[in-house]
Amino acid sequence: MTSKIQKTSKNLGYSKDKVTGLQCLRSSVKWHRLEHIATSLWDVYSGLFGDQAMILAVNSSFVDPSLQFESQLKIIESSFKKVFSIPSLEKVRQMGNSEDDKEDIENLYQNILNMYEDTLLILVSKDLYKLQILKDMAMWMNEDSSYLQERAIVVISRVLSFASRKVRGYASVDAPCLGVLAAELSLLCCHNDVSITQQASLGMHHLLCIAKCQNEDIEKTKSTKYEKHGNHCLLSPSSVQEFVPKVLQRDRAKIAQSVGQTLMPSLLTDFVWSLLMTLSSPNCVTAFKASTILKLTLEYHAHKVTMVSKIVDAIYKKLRENSSHAMRQAMLRVTTLLTRTSPKKVIFQLMDYPVPADDTLILMWHAAGSESSVAPHVLKTILLILKGKPGEVHASLPERRRFSLDTTNMMPVAASQALCTLLPVGSYKKAVAQFFPQLLMALMLQVFYISELRLVTEDRPLTLSEYNFPQFPETLQYLYKLSVEGPRRSEDTVITVIFFTELLNNFFKDPFPEEFLVLFRNWVNDSNPAVSKLSLQKIANMAPVINEIENVCSLLISILDAFLSKEKTVIIRALLTLRRLLGKLDKVTYSSLCIRIASSYCPLMDHSNEGIRSMAIRHFGELLRDMSHYTWMLNDVVLGGLVPLILFLEDTDISVVKACRHTLTICTSELNWSTSSLLKDKYYNFELVVLNICNNLLVSHENYITDLISDTLGFLRSSRIYLRKASVILIGYLAKSGGHLLLRDEIEVMLEAIDRVLWDEDPIIRQLAEITHKIFKEIAHRLTSSHVKQTFRRLFHFIYIKKLKPLYNYNWPNNLASSPMKIKETDGDKEGLTDENYVYMFVKNET
Repeated sequence: MTSKIQKTSKNLGYSKDKVTGLQCLRSSVKWHRLEHIATSLWDVYSGLFGDQAMILAVNSSFVDPSLQFESQLKIIESSFKKVFSIPSLEKVRQMGNSEDDKEDIENLYQNILNMYEDTLLILVSKDLYKLQILKDMAMWMNEDSSYLQERAIVVISRVLSFASRKVRGYASVDAPCLGVLAAELSLLCCHNDVSITQQASLGMHHLLCIAKCQNEDIEKTKSTKYEKHGNHCLLSPSSVQEFVPKVLQRDRAKIAQSVGQTLMPSLLTDFVWSLLMTLSSPNCVTAFKASTILKLTLEYHAHKVTMVSKIVDAIYKKLRENSSHAMRQAMLRVTTLLTRTSPKKVIFQLMDYPVPADDTLILMWHAAGSESSVAPHVLKTILLILKGKPGEVHASLPERRRFSLDTTNMMPVAASQALCTLLPVGSYKKAVAQFFPQLLMALMLQVFYISELRLVTEDRPLTLSEYNFPQFPETLQYLYKLSVEGPRRSEDTVITVIFFTELLNNFFKDPFPEEFLVLFRNWVNDSNPAVSKLSLQKIANMAPVINEIENVCSLLISILDAFLSKEKTVIIRALLTLRRLLGKLDKVTYSSLCIRIASSYCPLMDHSNEGIRSMAIRHFGELLRDMSHYTWMLNDVVLGGLVPLILFLEDTDISVVKACRHTLTICTSELNWSTSSLLKDKYYNFELVVLNICNNLLVSHENYITDLISDTLGFLRSSRIYLRKASVILIGYLAKSGGHLLLRDEIEVMLEAIDRVLWDEDPIIRQLAEITHKIFKEIAHRLTSSHVKQTFRRLFHFIYIKKLKPLYNYNWPNNLASSPMKIKETDGDKEGLTDENYVYMFVKNET
């Protein structure tokens, strides 16, 4: 049997690729007489002839392939409307007056159809991509039932038959239209007209043979079977006629099975998408057929479908446009079937719509939730989304995938609402137990984010921890794991600590077991200040049982580390917590840490925050009082903290001043100094206190004077005026009392520091600095290069202690006579008060 192209070419005078002028002329002359008998038929023939010439001319040109195809498709469509609008053969034959006329008319009629078919065969023979035309033909045919559907489907089937033979042995096949064409043919396989059904089924068979060559996985596993025959079709040609009526004709389940097994994922997705769009067809019969085939396909092959999100989005939009859609249940069933194999994709897409969810979205949630087999996967996906933070801004995105990811993330809110829909479902009630701790914490975090909760120390509302829910052990274990590993966000730790603490409070008595307590110890120095304060608050509550804690020292040290925090509220909370614990701590442990604790207070005495300064100073004094029996251990620390205690007597904040007086009173008492009365005097004078302390230092702790001068020099650079004033005065008295201890190099450094203060912006500081500068100059002048003389001088000062006299007269009381010091100007003062008289007056007044 000659090929169809050869047969047609013979009838019309064509070669395989083109028509010779002579043959064309003969055909035209033969039927020219029909021009007056069957005018409409002759017009179609002549028009089709011209169309074919244009199509073949474009096919042989060097035009861009995409533009070439577009122009050819337009001509093909025009030809299609001409060819398949012709009346049936019976009606056309009636145009003839004689049997010869009728035979010629029939031949012309047949050649018109053959010419159209030949054109398609020529195009496909050169480029299989142009099978796309068949897909458009099927769509044109279904759009208008007036076309000769049976003849159109015959042409489609024959072209597919030719293409299926052509692709034998091809390494690859470029025919992306097969999915959509398969969808159109599957509907025609269920047509009421048996002749259309048979041709559509035959065409579907050939299409699946072509698709088989595209599916590399199936080709690898079955290539050996078909290589013997040199045939890559699913079935041998001899069995086609037997196979088609039994398998593909009107058997929707078999159609769905064959298509699902054969089409590769991208083509099967096109198949599903095309049928989904057909559900909106005004033809209810066609829509019903499409829904049946679609559901049967997804029942067994949904796992091969890609672009799940696009399909779900299309369903949502169609149902939202028409809530009473005739195919609503079918669309919801599609959602269910897609959820079965791609729960994550479906869930993420359903989260992508505005909140709160509308009725359409709730319907789709119910559809997704009706698939019980994937309930754990759905919950796991929702849990993943709940880990996000609502309103979180994404700075930049490479492409726009979801509106929720475009600017702010509201998917966690949608996930929370989805849980409200899903949790009442029976299958989800069982599955939720598996993820209860994670879901519980995720929802609590969402409440925290959305409500913008703040730390509340008192009258906090009830929490879930007070209910004895069955999953308590699992929840506690999960929280412990989460606490050890650390949450994704710093702020997440806040709610974790709150809930974890509540659970522990209900399950354990203080103190917590060490494995839990270590978490609170670590949280003390968390980067999130709120977490640090929560942990410190809980530790403070353990004060009554502080001595029962195994590693109490490490706990206290972690609190000391919190003194270094940049957040002032954390430091304050740490100071309060430590003071509360020390009040209950046994003295043996206390004494082992007292030096380290005291040393940790000292840097805070110069803190920029007055509240922290006053608290650190006062607590330093309380520690000295607690450790009154261990004064010998703390002497170095006390003297090391003496400079800020003295200088901040001049603080502008009254709470700091009171704290300094309180602590200095304790210090001087422990050191047996006679300074307490000066600190309590209502006519208190800073210079007299400094004078008294320096005289006491000279008597009992002379060796510390050089270090105290060095400590004071650092305050000369302070931005606070009162500190610079106080520092200048203190340095002067320290230098006056311990000048004999200073070396030349030390004096030069101190003079350089004082020189800078001589240019201070404050005039009072400049005046005070001049006096101090003069003192250092005198000390430098008395220095001798003789080592023997220097040693003798120091020995003389050790034997004969010369107490100091006032040097600055800084802020003296107006009525000195009423002061207990009773220092007033006398004739002796004018003439010059002797050292002996001054010492006698000083001692007498203090006693």
